[in-house]
Parts: sequence; C-alpha cells; structure tokens
Amino acid sequence: MGSEENGTEIQIQNPTHTQTQQHSNPNNIASPEIHANTSNNQIEITSHYGGDDAESDRHVTLVVHPHSLLPMPVPPQSFKSNENDAVSSNDSNFSVGSFLRQRSSHLSAAIVKRVSSLRQSMEEKTNDDEEENLEVTEFSLSGVKVTVTPKPEEEKETSFKGRISFFSKSNCRDCTAVRRFFKEKGIRYVEINVDVFGERERELRERTGSGSVPQIFFNEKLIGGLVALNSLRNSGEFDRRVAEIVAGKVAGGDSPAPPVYGFDYVEEERADEMVGVVRVLRLRLPIQDRLRRMKMVKNCFQGNELVEALLQNFHCARNEAVEIGKQLSKKHFIHHVFGENDFEEGNHLYRFLEHEPFIPRCFNFHGTTNDSEPKPADSIFVRLTKIMSAILESYASDDRQHVDYEAISRSEEFRRYVNLTQDLQRVNLLELSENEKLAFFLNLYNAMVIHAVISVGCPEGAIDRRSFFSDFQYLVGGHPYSLNMIKNGILRCNRRSPYSLVKPFSTGDKRLEVALIKLNPLLHFGLCNGTKSSPNVRFFTPHRVVDELRGAAREFFENHGIEVDLEKRTVYLTRIFKWFSGDFGQEKEILLWIINYLDPNKAGLVTHLMGDSGPVHISYQNYDWSINS
Repeated sequence: MGSEENGTEIQIQNPTHTQTQQHSNPNNIASPEIHANTSNNQIEITSHYGGDDAESDRHVTLVVHPHSLLPMPVPPQSFKSNENDAVSSNDSNFSVGSFLRQRSSHLSAAIVKRVSSLRQSMEEKTNDDEEENLEVTEFSLSGVKVTVTPKPEEEKETSFKGRISFFSKSNCRDCTAVRRFFKEKGIRYVEINVDVFGERERELRERTGSGSVPQIFFNEKLIGGLVALNSLRNSGEFDRRVAEIVAGKVAGGDSPAPPVYGFDYVEEERADEMVGVVRVLRLRLPIQDRLRRMKMVKNCFQGNELVEALLQNFHCARNEAVEIGKQLSKKHFIHHVFGENDFEEGNHLYRFLEHEPFIPRCFNFHGTTNDSEPKPADSIFVRLTKIMSAILESYASDDRQHVDYEAISRSEEFRRYVNLTQDLQRVNLLELSENEKLAFFLNLYNAMVIHAVISVGCPEGAIDRRSFFSDFQYLVGGHPYSLNMIKNGILRCNRRSPYSLVKPFSTGDKRLEVALIKLNPLLHFGLCNGTKSSPNVRFFTPHRVVDELRGAAREFFENHGIEVDLEKRTVYLTRIFKWFSGDFGQEKEILLWIINYLDPNKAGLVTHLMGDSGPVHISYQNYDWSINS
C-alpha cells in the first residue's frame, strides 16, 4: 500500500511467505533491517532471507497517521561525549540553559575538589601541630567564601553510647521527681509518657510486669522506680552506672525505643451512622449562593432540596426524610444559615458545617469535617488534659512561669494534641456537668493560648491582642469558640469583656446553652493568656476544679498579684481587678475577698490597714504583656 500523506509508513514482510520459507529451509535465518525516515515520519521494516530469488521478497506497506493530539516526533538532540568541547556561538542548537548548567557543574566540581584539598591540608596541619587552636577558620574559593565556626566546649554535650529512659504518666509526682533529678545531674534521658503514647503501655507491662510508673531503664536493664533510683544515688552506685552508660555499649534493640515523631497511635474509630447519608447529599445537593434578606448567602441549599434528595436516593417516606434532616442538624453536619431552627422542610436555607464562613479561622479544622462518631466529651477532656500536662512537664519550668514554645512546636506531644483537637468538632457539650464544663473550658482556653502563640505569635500591641483573642478559634460542638468567647461568653456567663459594648453571644445563640450558670471569680486565676503578668499556666480536673482554682489564686498572690505599702497606705493589685471589677465587687469588698487567699504575712498587712480608721488606697500594677517564654 502507499500513501502521499505525511504519516508513518511501515513495510512488513508477508507473514505467510515467511512461515513457508522458515519451514522449507530452516537454515535461512531472517535478518530484519529497520530504516527510519524522520523527515516524513516513515519507518520501514524489511526482512531479508537467504536465497537468490528476487521475487522472494514481498512487502506489505502500512501507513499509520499520528494522532492529532500527540506531539510530532522530533530527532534526538545531538550529544557531545567530550565535555571539554567548546560551545560555539554560531551553533544553531546552542542553549543558554544547557550552557549555564554545564558551567554550574564545572564550578561545583572545582569547589568540591578545592574543599577536599583544603580539608586534607588542614588535617595534615592539625596532625603536625596539635597545640594550635583556631577558633574560626576562613578560606576563600573563586566567588565563594566559607566560614567554619567550631562549637564552644561548654555547649558540647556528653556523648552517651547507651541510653537512659523511663516510662511515665502525666501528673505523677514520682515521675516529676525522676525528671527533676536527671535535669539537675545534666543527664540526657528519654521519657516515654504512656498517657501520650498509649501504644507503649503494653510494652511497659511486658517489660516490668505492671503498669506502675516511673520505671527506669539503663539500656535494656530495668532499674526500677523512684525508690530504686534513690537507693542507687545514696549508695554512690548511680555515678558508676552512668559512667558505664557513657563509655559502654551502644543501646541495642532490646532497649526501650525513643518515641518517633510523625507516627500516630491509631485507635479504632466508628464512623457516624449518618455519614453515608451525608456523603451522598454532599454530591447530590445543589449547593450555591442565594440571595436572602437582602444579603448573599454563600454555599447553601434549601430544606426542600434536601428532602427531595433523600427521597430520590434512599426511597424513604417524606416524614422520614424530614426526621433525617433533623438528625443531621442535631449532629452538626448541617446548620441553618441564620441559626433559627434545627431543620424544617421548605425554603429555609442550610449549609454543611465545612461551608460555614467561620471555618477558615478554626485552627482545629484541617480541610474536612471529622465524620467519625463523636466521642464522649469527658473522654476527650481527659485525653487533652493528659497530653497538655505532659507538654508542660517536659517543656515548661517547674514553677510554670516560663514555657518553651519553640520546643513544644517541634514535639511529638504537640503534634498529637493538634490532631486530637479534631475530635472537638462535633462533640456534645451539653452532656457535661457544671464543674466539668468549668474545667473543660479552663483547660481548653490554656491549651488554645499555647497553640495560638505557636501558630500566630505573641501579640505585641493593642490591635494585635484584639486579633489574638478574637480571631484564633476552635470548632467545638459545631460552633466557633475564640479565647474571648470562652472567657467572657462561657466562663463569665455571657458578660461583656472590658471596653466592649456588646455581649459575646446574642439572644438565640446556641452557645448560650453551654454557658455556665453561676460565675466563679476564681476563674481569672486559672486562665493563662501567655503573658508574664498572667497567672501561671495549669490544667484542672473536674472533681477538684474549685479547690485547684483556690490554689491557683494563692499561688498568684504569692508571686506578684498584690503588693502592700504601709507607709503610703496603698495596696497595689493586679490590673485584672480593674478590668473585671464587676466580678469581684467594690474596692473594699475586693480586699476582704483577697484576704482569704493571701499568705499570713500579706494578710496581716492588709488586715492592719483595714482595721484602723485611716484611708486605704488601691492602685493597679502595670501589666506586662511580654510573652512568658
């Protein structure tokens, strides 16, 4: 066959003739030849067989046209095997990019060669003169300057060939004592907190035969708990054991392994029973922007559209479809755009939770809604509290006045905390008691502050502080909560914040159902906003939250919350009392209230001032907004 079109021409030997030749004369071996004509995209394949018969070569020609969307074949670029060949400026195939890459490779090779020679010469010089101490070594290459600064001797850490590790739990006094002892000794150790790394609790039981902590290991050898550590220290055996760890064998596979960053403990999670319906509706509903009440409502659908989608895809009765819509609203998969009702059939507008306009400000929402069956609020509370307590024990000072935010941001504990906050998205907060809600939101506030400092930084001015406390939010129970909303809307029973004219939650806001019924002024000493003048950061337990708040108030007044000047008859109070005076009462009432939480010395001074007939002046301290790092 032949064709004059610009196609690919393939000439193939007649297969019937080939088979005949091969069977009749097996010694005639085919030797195919391939001829490619790239100018007209023609490929010719010809097979020649032994024999003198010219008619034995018969060909079949096929013309294959390339697809219009495929690129046209081009000849390969010429390759120069000699890298030293000069590049001519008259060469039509000259490429600036290839020239730069070639020059870059030459320069890199020269640098490597020069650095190698310099390193070799420096090593020889060091061997010849070991007493010479060069604090800074400089050497220059062509267009490159390299400066090498050795690490100071005092910053160098002792190289441990072995490993000291111990299993711990959050809020364990013995674990705190072990941790403090190792830090005072300057000994590097690996801590495995089974409240954070739940997957390691089984290993703890297998290695020790119990779940009690702390359990200390020198390499793979079990030392025991705090009592065993004190016994080694008192007998002088501890230093000898540490010396063996330093100079002994490298920790092997039998030693407890350090926690690895980036690997989650996967717990069994049950998908919400409504998630199958939700996934279908996300695909079938006409989600679009609609004009309602003189404003454009984005990413919404009508109630009757949801009902029709359920009827068409699940073949249920209309009243059943309406009931499903109510269940979706109750479980916070969908919300009324104006928060007016749970779900009703009609032209009411609804939107999915992930389409709410506040979602971009929620730092515990990572792209998709958590569709798992919501865990009980108290179990999430316990898990979050244990992780955050472990973070403070490892990355805060013993008095909790200083927090290492940079180290927290790099820790596996904080990564797991951030992932765990996704369980808050659709949690049912109404099942919590009053004290449980108090402890829950105190802890959530303090955890959010740490997260906010790491994510957006510490606010420096008044405008930054307003954004810090209002714009950093979590999605909790289907609704957004900022630091201001938690403090003033929930904990202060929906009271106005300082210098504000409106309450956090307006009438009809669903979050009012979660707000505390009675205000406890001690809450101000349980909230840490990440500044030096705020109370120390801590986390609370539901059954002891009131007693723990009293302890927090005593600690705050003992440190810097109050000063008494007898000569000037003046009491200097934290500015918290000025900002939230309505929570504490009049000035004289404030002093009477404070006496209950002062140490005997300060309480005696305040009582003396109030006992005589002279006036008592109250002044407010300057507030230090710098970060408590």
